[in-house]
Amino acid sequence: MTPLSIDDIRSLLVRAFDAQAETASAWHGQEPHFGPEPPADCDADGFIDLVLRQHWCHFRIWHVENRARRKDAAPALIADCKYAFDKLNLERNDLMERIDAWLVAAFAPLLPPPDADRRTRRNTGTMGMALDRGSILALKLHHLTEQSGRAGLPKDFATECGRRLKILAEQRADLQAAVLDLADDYAAGRKRPKVYYHFKMYNDPRLNPELYGHKAGS
Repeated sequence: MTPLSIDDIRSLLVRAFDAQAETASAWHGQEPHFGPEPPADCDADGFIDLVLRQHWCHFRIWHVENRARRKDAAPALIADCKYAFDKLNLERNDLMERIDAWLVAAFAPLLPPPDADRRTRRNTGTMGMALDRGSILALKLHHLTEQSGRAGLPKDFATECGRRLKILAEQRADLQAAVLDLADDYAAGRKRPKVYYHFKMYNDPRLNPELYGHKAGS
C-alpha cells in the first residue's frame, strides 16, 4: 500500500460516502460487476472496491427483507429469504472487518508512539462500522425519495416523508463528520484504530447447537 497522508485518508473516506450514495440509486438501473477481490494491501481504489462490495451486500439484503415481508409469501419463500439473508449478512460483516483492517494499516505510519502516561481512548464503533451505517442511510435516502414521489400519495404522508428525508440526510452528514473527526483523533494520537471481529456463530455448524445437534431432515 502506498503511504497516505491524513488528508489523503480523509478525502478517501468522503469518497466512500459519496460512492455509497451514488450507487444506491445507480444499481437500481444496472447491477454492478466486480472483478477479483482486491488483496489486503490494495491501493485507494481497492479500498473503495471493498466499501462498494460491502454496500452491495446491504443493497441485496434490503430487497431480500422486502420480499420476506410479503403477506402472500409462502413458507418456502420465507425460508429462502432467511438463508439468503444469513449468507449476505456474513459476507457483509467479513467485508466490514476487511475495511477496518485496511484502515488500520493505512493509519499505522501516521500514528505517534503510544504515550505510556496517557490512556488510549476508545470508540464504541470502528470506521468500518460507521461506513456500514452509511450504506444503510444511503439506501434509506434512495428508497424514501423513491416512495415519497409515488403517484397518489396522500399529501400529509408526502409531507411526513419529506420531513424524514431531511432527518436522514442530517444523520448521514453527522455520521460522515464524526468519521472525519475520528480520523483526526487517530492522527493526533488521541485514539488508536483497531479491528473488532464479529465472529458470527449462527452459520457455523461447529458452534450452533441447532446445526451440530440435528441431522439434516430430522
